[in-house]
Amino acid sequence: MAQSPSGHGHAENMGIGKAIAVLTSGGDAQGMNAAVRAVVRVGIYTGAKVYFVHEGYQGLVDGGDNIKEATWESVSMMLQLGGTVIGSARCQDFRTREGRLKAARNLVKRGITNLCVIGGDGSLTGADTFRAEWSSLLDELVKGGGITAEEARKSSYLNIVGMVGSIDNDFCGTDMTIGTDSALHRIMEIVDAITTTAQSHQRTFVLEVMGRHCGYLALITALACGADWVFIPESPPEDDWEDHLCRRLTETRLGGSRLNIIIVAEGAIDKHGKAITADDIKKLVVKRLGYDTRVTILGHVQRGGTPSAFDRILGSRMGVEAVMALLEGTPDTPACVVSLSGNQAVRLPLMECVQVTKDVTTAMNEGRFEDALKLRGRSFQNNWNVYKLLAHIRPPSTKSGYTLAVLNVGAPAAGMNAAVRSTVRIGLIHGHRMLAVHDGFEGLAEGKIEEISWDCVGSWIGLGGSKLGTKRTLPKKYFEEISTNISNFGIHGLIIIGGFEAFTGSLELLEGRAKFEELCIPLCVIPATVSNNVPGSDFSIGADTALNTITTTCDRIKQSAAGTKRRVFIIETMGGFCGYLATMAGLAGGADAAYIYEEHFNIHDLQVNVEHLTEKMKTTVKRGLVLRNERCNENYTMDFIYNLYSEEGKGIFDCRKNVLGHMQQGGSPTPFDRNFGTKMGAKAVAWITGKIKECTRHGRIFANTKDSACLLGMRKRSLVFQPLTELKEETDFEHRIPKEQWWLKLRPILKILAKYHIELDTSDRAHLEHITRKGVMLESGN
Repeated sequence: MAQSPSGHGHAENMGIGKAIAVLTSGGDAQGMNAAVRAVVRVGIYTGAKVYFVHEGYQGLVDGGDNIKEATWESVSMMLQLGGTVIGSARCQDFRTREGRLKAARNLVKRGITNLCVIGGDGSLTGADTFRAEWSSLLDELVKGGGITAEEARKSSYLNIVGMVGSIDNDFCGTDMTIGTDSALHRIMEIVDAITTTAQSHQRTFVLEVMGRHCGYLALITALACGADWVFIPESPPEDDWEDHLCRRLTETRLGGSRLNIIIVAEGAIDKHGKAITADDIKKLVVKRLGYDTRVTILGHVQRGGTPSAFDRILGSRMGVEAVMALLEGTPDTPACVVSLSGNQAVRLPLMECVQVTKDVTTAMNEGRFEDALKLRGRSFQNNWNVYKLLAHIRPPSTKSGYTLAVLNVGAPAAGMNAAVRSTVRIGLIHGHRMLAVHDGFEGLAEGKIEEISWDCVGSWIGLGGSKLGTKRTLPKKYFEEISTNISNFGIHGLIIIGGFEAFTGSLELLEGRAKFEELCIPLCVIPATVSNNVPGSDFSIGADTALNTITTTCDRIKQSAAGTKRRVFIIETMGGFCGYLATMAGLAGGADAAYIYEEHFNIHDLQVNVEHLTEKMKTTVKRGLVLRNERCNENYTMDFIYNLYSEEGKGIFDCRKNVLGHMQQGGSPTPFDRNFGTKMGAKAVAWITGKIKECTRHGRIFANTKDSACLLGMRKRSLVFQPLTELKEETDFEHRIPKEQWWLKLRPILKILAKYHIELDTSDRAHLEHITRKGVMLESGN
């Protein structure tokens, strides 16, 4: 796990003689603290001095105690806190030249020439102005005697890197801004709670979520809770929307639903730019339909609470990238923002992103709504299109004549039901007959198959586990029975949602094609497992929910020791041989070590880790966290590691151990898993429909090519279909993991943030990309 503290890499000397200041500005967002913590620790790791600027730009202008040097310990226990610990303020002074002169003097006097700003587009624009004026500000200060010529020479240019902290996700050029995922968590907790009360009373609820100029939160909430209608500023409803809405609500009620949910972004407008408020909608529903209707305005709740695992990891990764970008900066590199595309860190020119973000608002103000949607990017458009399909299109009266079956295979994972729901509904919209198979391949063999309707899957989106029932049984021994049932039920295509068994089982079905002609039908695998160990996809449905469960549990466990003496917790996570959960939970929980199978460790490494923790516990740090993947090493068991730490820590810290077990597979799916499952289901049905048509000859379906059996996965920036036979080459079947895993690149960050002196490989760093050239915004699976 650990490299010895002596190995110095080139990144470790990059910051010597340099100083970095970090500030948070504008509205707060969950995950800002993770970013601040990473900037401080990575800055110190590179040899730089790092300063906190308290109260945003106001602190930069006021100087004094607002600008303090940060230490390693000063950011301890900060990861799980919401908001921003160093404070944020709206600042009028910085908008004036006078204010910026004071700010420049405060930085020059401390030798700070690198500024990291975490905030929204206003805060970032301010930083860019500051940078552009820098040399003229210094000239003026020298003339007025504010600084000496020597000080001005030493601080001749200012580097600026931005990170976008905004719960609205309204910044073009980044898939997810820091805080968005956490805000969705808050919203979904409330929507789930409201759903239960609305059902009791057969009510209609109108929920207003934040988003003055951006409908992202409203749109994802609507997708993730299966809302009846959503109002977003980018795409106002048609002029006769009142009739359409009332018709829609009536249909839902007639279909047996006991509630209606309508989501409104606070900036919702009609085609003519007139605001549509939650109260307007309530009055309409009460007047026309007489339904018992309530309005809930979520307000600042959305900014509050603990950051989600995603936001902590995002903040940490962005923080590392920001420090690298600052230290590699020259007077000629433009101010940049570090952001996320798919699961890759990218750097983009700050003002290009700000410009495109402003273009969206301009397009909306001018009534060019098509353009506004395009400028938001492909990911936003995909979400909008899937939402419209699921919410506004009714199954056609003419049928396609095709029958699709959907099944779950492997262990249950949160989000499976969302994927089944969207598969069934999109299938019906395509005119197919949809069959539900219970209990996986075993159920397919035993004929546990029934037709499933639109209303049947209505409430499934927020439910954990697997409503269809799932088993790990593989199909090989049942080929005859399965073939008979495919023939008897007239199945033309299979959508298999599950974990590693779904992948291996589908490969077995392919082998069976040679003997059983009935198996020559198109099939699509959608990866769903908490372990995230299915080849061909960077993420699988359910992993995000499990990760949040582990992270929350680690927070609670760490907190339980708040009043005690120094204590180290050793926690075991699931994942089979795959170290994804242990590594990511380590990043999100601020672990000191995470032992995994993929990264071999020996007794020497364990010794280094124990000594490292012992040293750490001699400072003000009171708690240690060590994660162990369940199958990281057959001999270094949970008990072995616990006993080792207990013995070596005697007199300095005591140990506790915790095996998290099956709680990791349970729980209600996170917004990401609901949305991901929904989009994967929709995409799989569209693909399989095309494949069935392609493989039909004279009214019979015969699919025997390798591309007629694919796995749908998220790869870097897009969702792609890959033939199962090709993925065989990429798989370590003995240990049930892919041979190459993208997240292993994040492990050095985990170690640096835990104060190990290791080499950070900077060869794979993000280069500055341009936003306009890439069709405005980056594609992602989110």
